Amino acid sequence: MKKFFIFSLFVTLLFSCSLDDDNTNFNIEILPIESVDIPDEFTLGEVYPITVTYERPSNCHVFREFYYAKHNNERTVAVVNNVFEQNDCVDLTDTTLTATFDFQVTSNGSYIFKFWQGKDENDEDIYLEIEVPVTN
Repeated sequence: MKKFFIFSLFVTLLFSCSLDDDNTNFNIEILPIESVDIPDEFTLGEVYPITVTYERPSNCHVFREFYYAKHNNERTVAVVNNVFEQNDCVDLTDTTLTATFDFQVTSNGSYIFKFWQGKDENDEDIYLEIEVPVTN
């Protein structure tokens, strides 16, 4: 999944900007997912909400979107935040947030979801992997 972080580095460099009209600076940061609320099984053709829980490090972190990559029946998911560069940012402790996306089941078999949880001591990506079978 080194491609994921090369992509995230590219996105960070590309979207780290200054908005001239209000002088607001921000960066983009990928945040680790702590837990996931996902069904035990899917039915072909149905749509399911999938909710992730993550820590908000400061009051300057604001949810932007999900990083969502498809490869066959594998899905890689991460939380993307805008981080506004302000002098009055306050570090937060125990500020857990949730974000939800809708998933449409379009194929048979099982889906494997890989939710990014950060890096280990060897700087390797860590994923919470969940396999969800599809019923007809």
